[in-house]
Amino acid sequence: MPATQTHAETYPVEVPTPEYWRRQVKCQEACPVHTDSRGYVRAIAHGRYEEAYLIARGPNPLASICGRVCGAPCEAACRRGSLDQAVAIRALKRFVADRYGAHADTRSRNPLELIRRLFQHGPQRESARSEELTAFRQFLAEQKLPDNSEGEKIAIIGSGPAGLAAAHDLALMGFRPVVYEMEPVPAGMLAVGIPKYRLPNELIEAEVEFIRSLGVDFICNTQVGRDISLDEIRKSHRATIIAIGLKRSRALPIPGSDGKRVLGGVELLRDLALGEHPQIDGEPALVGKVVVIGGGNVAFDVARTVVRQTGVDVSRSALREAGVEEVHLCSLESLEELPADDEEILEGDEEGVIRHHNVGPKEIVLDEGGYPKAVVFKRCTRVFDEQGRFAPEFDESDLTTIPADTVIWSIGQRPDLSLFDSAQDIQLNDRGLPVWNPETMRTTAEDVFLAGDIAYGPRLLIDAVASGKQVARKVFEFVRGQSLVEEIELRHEEIRHYGREWDYEKLPRTPIPVRNRDERLRDHQTIVELGYNEPQAVCEGCRCLDCDVNTIFDSEKCILCGGCADVCPELCLQLVSLDRLAGGDDLARTLQDRVPEQEAAQYSAIIKDETICIRCGLCAERCPVGAITMERMHLASQWRLQPIASSNGR
Repeated sequence: MPATQTHAETYPVEVPTPEYWRRQVKCQEACPVHTDSRGYVRAIAHGRYEEAYLIARGPNPLASICGRVCGAPCEAACRRGSLDQAVAIRALKRFVADRYGAHADTRSRNPLELIRRLFQHGPQRESARSEELTAFRQFLAEQKLPDNSEGEKIAIIGSGPAGLAAAHDLALMGFRPVVYEMEPVPAGMLAVGIPKYRLPNELIEAEVEFIRSLGVDFICNTQVGRDISLDEIRKSHRATIIAIGLKRSRALPIPGSDGKRVLGGVELLRDLALGEHPQIDGEPALVGKVVVIGGGNVAFDVARTVVRQTGVDVSRSALREAGVEEVHLCSLESLEELPADDEEILEGDEEGVIRHHNVGPKEIVLDEGGYPKAVVFKRCTRVFDEQGRFAPEFDESDLTTIPADTVIWSIGQRPDLSLFDSAQDIQLNDRGLPVWNPETMRTTAEDVFLAGDIAYGPRLLIDAVASGKQVARKVFEFVRGQSLVEEIELRHEEIRHYGREWDYEKLPRTPIPVRNRDERLRDHQTIVELGYNEPQAVCEGCRCLDCDVNTIFDSEKCILCGGCADVCPELCLQLVSLDRLAGGDDLARTLQDRVPEQEAAQYSAIIKDETICIRCGLCAERCPVGAITMERMHLASQWRLQPIASSNGR
């Protein structure tokens, strides 16, 4: 019977394209380096743990570190989160990295052995995308580029995640990266900005040693602008990448902000990480009641690190004498608005961090000697405006006073820009930051590039890794005069005998095991998060909805019986008349040779709500004529070199 439409509801639809199919794997699209998260999660579900590690490691040289401290944008995008809770993707990465990462498996410390393993497993597995390291290294080998011993020297200033990722990829390209680091140890903020209870030294050292084994030189205890000038570095290197990060704390110019025990959170974390316990006038800087101002992850890192100063062994008298009594964390945001991760908040509460919300600092009250006595806060009535922009408003008459012996700022970070003082050809903007081109990643000096937080501002660890990888390719283009072009081929392959784990859609998220409060406060380096054991990891992997599996409909076979819609447990399929579809020009082009426009109401279509599909396959099983198949999407990367007109223009 022909469908009729009288004020009937219309349905906005999208005609599937390669880009559409790629977007369905939301975890991979959300990852700045496009890690096939689904791939390694499902490999874990099937017990293929080494393969899972290799999938995670392919595009990410810091995969083991990301398994501990990544901000996990993949989890925020996870389709399972719209059903109940997102898959614990980061914890699953840690599960396999702790078995096969460079800190756990000698085979992963040898570049040639790691690449060999990637080659071996790559062609055999079901993948949403080929491992970048495999395809990329194979391509470069075919180009007969010079090896590291003969390659041109590239300077990298800063050995944080952006600098390490750039050094890793440049070494694979045949260059000789030389990394300059102001701290006594490599890895930048990874080593001195993240507490050891979250990221242990041995893991960082193993990842750095792998990158060093590629032929990368690290020069530590060297601050550019003080120990060596930027101009000197540029004269002895073909190109220079500045990836210095944000290593100074921001503060507000309020009365008392220059007090003697008013500290920067970033600087404090750095000092404690290096065993340098800060002192003021020969006395410990952390005493009595400590007030931390801020509400992000770094603020909680600071607060939880200070809490641990009361739990160290009595033999460490300098810390014991510090006598930290209480730690208060004061934020503009409400609990619901707090930017810190839920785990940080909950674990901070367990450890004794006292939270105060919707307060902004008005004054730090100092005593006669210039030491803090208290912090006066005004009530924050609004943090964000109607457009979601940061625009706090305050009630100046509603004040709260919190006693304080030490005050620590953790409201943001800024870079040290002194290295640019001698660089006359690098223009700075009105904020004192270098002017740069996001497309080429170059400054106004053709041989100087930016990467990481100095370029984009504070972002996630994985964003810095992506930036480092991108800048490595831009340097390649600059030096070689050729651009690296990645071409991705998409195809679908039918899955015979498709099936899923029993009741997978009902499985709750597996809590990530952590030490109890007393255990983790015994030592300031005791790891808090224990990670999954094998049964827990497999169970959590089974929760993945396997989003690169798609239901493909063959309109030539379909008899419009509606059985697929009837059996769908999530009600994501619906049969509607064509005239009720709103799909713009793409839909019109799809239908123009098949359905006369004036007869659209007489034809039907099956539409699918991808946001709620759980890939159960019941629709394909129910179809009496085989018009529906479950097919896996494959993305295969191919690289090629493309000459560019000029390597000198910005």
